[in-house]
Amino acid sequence: MKDFVVVATFTYPHEYTVLHHILDEEGIPHVFENETMVNVTPFYSNALGGIRLKVHREDAEAAIAIIKNLEDNRSSMRIV
Repeated sequence: MKDFVVVATFTYPHEYTVLHHILDEEGIPHVFENETMVNVTPFYSNALGGIRLKVHREDAEAAIAIIKNLEDNRSSMRIV
């Protein structure tokens, strides 16, 4: 875990659900730090510094590109 770096921070788990699946599909090892604590006590999210997405240092650029792509295409993602 010492070679993992934070590439994004989220307030609530629903904000990264799609990202979690994409990272799995791409085979990028990742950890959502504080995920369980925020699920149990959601109002602690800000006090804990949010839910931090950590990836291996070598995968950081790929993960950031995936996040940017999701943000750019967010308007096309609708609940049906």
